[in-house]
Amino acid sequence: MKKKIMSTSALPSLSSPRLRRQAESKLKGLRLTGISAGLNIDPPRRRHERPASQNGREVQNAELKEVVDHAECALEKYTALYEFAPVGYFSLDELGAIIEVNVSGAALIGLPKRDLLHRRLQGFVVSASRRLFHSFLGRVFAGSEQQVAEFPFLNEQGVVFLANLQAVAVHEPSAPWCRLALSDITALRSAEDTQRQLAALTAINQELEQEITRRHAVEAALTESQNHQKQLLRRAEQMQDQLRNLSHLILTAQEEERRRISRELHDEVLQTLVGINMHLENLSHCSKVEPTRLRRKIVTTQRLVTESVNAVHRFARELRPMILDDLGLIPALDAYIADFRKRTRIAVQFTAYPEVERLSTVQRVVLYRVVQAALCNVARHARARRAKVRIHHEEETIYLSIRDNGRSFDVERILNVKRYKRLGLLGMRERVEMVGGRFFVDSAPGKGTTIRVEIPNVEAL
Repeated sequence: MKKKIMSTSALPSLSSPRLRRQAESKLKGLRLTGISAGLNIDPPRRRHERPASQNGREVQNAELKEVVDHAECALEKYTALYEFAPVGYFSLDELGAIIEVNVSGAALIGLPKRDLLHRRLQGFVVSASRRLFHSFLGRVFAGSEQQVAEFPFLNEQGVVFLANLQAVAVHEPSAPWCRLALSDITALRSAEDTQRQLAALTAINQELEQEITRRHAVEAALTESQNHQKQLLRRAEQMQDQLRNLSHLILTAQEEERRRISRELHDEVLQTLVGINMHLENLSHCSKVEPTRLRRKIVTTQRLVTESVNAVHRFARELRPMILDDLGLIPALDAYIADFRKRTRIAVQFTAYPEVERLSTVQRVVLYRVVQAALCNVARHARARRAKVRIHHEEETIYLSIRDNGRSFDVERILNVKRYKRLGLLGMRERVEMVGGRFFVDSAPGKGTTIRVEIPNVEAL
């Protein structure tokens, strides 16, 4: 509990021993004046005026007694307030010697009042702070304003306590002195230190809570990052499986294509050429041949040669259409779609913008192969009656879409299955991603299938 410190400037004037002695002298003077007043009356006159003056003196004595009683009561009250105040009151001379001290001040020092008189108060200050105490006394006697300071004191029992000092000088002609109020603020400072420590601990706890929150957020972010990395790892493993499967499918498709070309060359071109050779040999052995028969053999041979040329053209177109390199993407797609309509009886609508021919050769080949593969899937699996091929551009991106009205399929299963026996969608996606593009497939019951391709326009960039 904090002690209330009384300012020495508010102390009553009776705090000085000199003033106390003056008060006692005045009381004594009042008593002597009353007595002498009674003694200075002329005896003859007193004999004649004794009854009247006797009553006056009795009244005066009663008034004096009342004044003395009142003064003594006030002195007792002041003494009680002075002696047992919650702070120690000291009267010091210029050297710091104790002229007067109350009971509370003596209790703080730990000695009786009589043992403290004429001892220097700085003798009870901790030795390391005595020089500062001398400076404090110098400031007190150098001016008339109240001075405040704090010093560590060592009482008679060897206990160190922190004291708050409030002093003001009294400049009298005979000898200057000062009033000093001393209060023990050890508990107060300890409470303040405890409060500061609590505030520091609170701040530290808040920082720890913030750090814990931050670490929880970091841990959550790390957990999320680990989960994301696991997903990426699974995705990478899945893509590796798809790439291995794709490589296997490419090798298988190459072998099947070679087998088909070999078989068709053997069955069509080779047999046609053998037939032509036999006809030519027969013509060479027949010296005399009827003109009509010779004409029929020549027509037959020409037909076989035409079929061979058409077969070679078909093989060349399927392997790499020369029109794509000679005339461009639009004529190549137009020719392929026209042949596709004739072969499949599927109505295909084709639109493209002329600037598509400004694309690089690799980009045009990718678009051609995607259209070719997509229409092959439409013919083989979709059971569609109509299809629409559209190429357009927006800003710096080329858009290709192939839409049909056939039956749908599970896109995710086809694209993400580890062992897929067909090369179509995977091959198209690989071709598109090879040139930095994006590949999308949408398929829904009753709406058919739409393949969308987005390729950055290198020329525009």
